Amino acid sequence: MCDYYSRNYNLNFKSLMPPNLYGPNDNYNPTKSHFYPALIRKIHIAKKNNLKKLIIWGSGKPKRELMFVNDFADAVIYFMKIKIKEPYLNIGTGKDFSINWYAKFVMKKMKVKLKIYYDKSKPDGMPKKCLDINLAKKYGWKPKNNFDDAFKETYEYFLKKESDEISSKINHK
Repeated sequence: MCDYYSRNYNLNFKSLMPPNLYGPNDNYNPTKSHFYPALIRKIHIAKKNNLKKLIIWGSGKPKRELMFVNDFADAVIYFMKIKIKEPYLNIGTGKDFSINWYAKFVMKKMKVKLKIYYDKSKPDGMPKKCLDINLAKKYGWKPKNNFDDAFKETYEYFLKKESDEISSKINHK
């Protein structure tokens, strides 16, 4: 539709395709969220309750590309300001890691060691999801956020949200 309107009405509409996004205001529901915010929540709860294990759905082997939400917002603004020939662009980091890698990364950042168990009764999903972002780079755009800093901002938001939810429950009793 963006391509149609752009061609027929001399507009500059385009579609930007991101990978899984994460960051502040994410959904941390363990069964209804994307894998990364669910991992953050599961690992946080395990740490908070002195648990010793983490259960990951599937084998942990599928690879996923993640992008910090602020990088996607930056891309939207960047591409709104320039004219491109293509009707759509992949916007991402161009890097993917296994779900197992992400679990170990989050545990390291939270300074917790958990034994990982795999619930193979749950699906793995696609074996690999990583976007080719060469065209976006050709137009001069690339993500700016460091994965460590983006995790820190995301986790700080999660902690504040959790604290607010607990306060709300106490105040409504």
